[in-house]
Amino acid sequence: MAIRDTDQIIVFNPCRGQDFDEALRSAGLDPATRHVVTDAPEGPASWRVCNWRPLDVRQHGSAKLVVTLFSTSHTLYELRKKENAVIVGDTRVNKRQGLVSRERLDPGTCYVSFDAQQGMFEVNAGWLSDEGTRFGEPCQIAQQFAAALEPHLPK
Repeated sequence: MAIRDTDQIIVFNPCRGQDFDEALRSAGLDPATRHVVTDAPEGPASWRVCNWRPLDVRQHGSAKLVVTLFSTSHTLYELRKKENAVIVGDTRVNKRQGLVSRERLDPGTCYVSFDAQQGMFEVNAGWLSDEGTRFGEPCQIAQQFAAALEPHLPK
């Protein structure tokens, strides 16, 4: 297995550019609600992470659902070895191999991760608040958004 320097790979940037806004809208996310979690100004970065609220906020209840897209040079293999990750199972996101996981310390959210040449993409669904009603199960919601976003992401 070749050694990869995850800090030298330039990963896809979902946080910038109007080109991706249409992909977000078609997936059911509101580009105007973009919140940048981490986005290096230029060059290689092992993570670029942004989140958005759904276009139809009523679809998931009155609690504030947020969908986060992680673009990373890390791989599914590394995710399987991650100490805080609880692997729920294998999945496919359209035609890409993937995993469903939760964080050991945050079981109320769910991650759907899938292969990419750069490493992987992860889609996380979770609520910002314990207040209000919640419709849907986080893993199913993350799977739905992952499938909708996947065709717009680099292979």
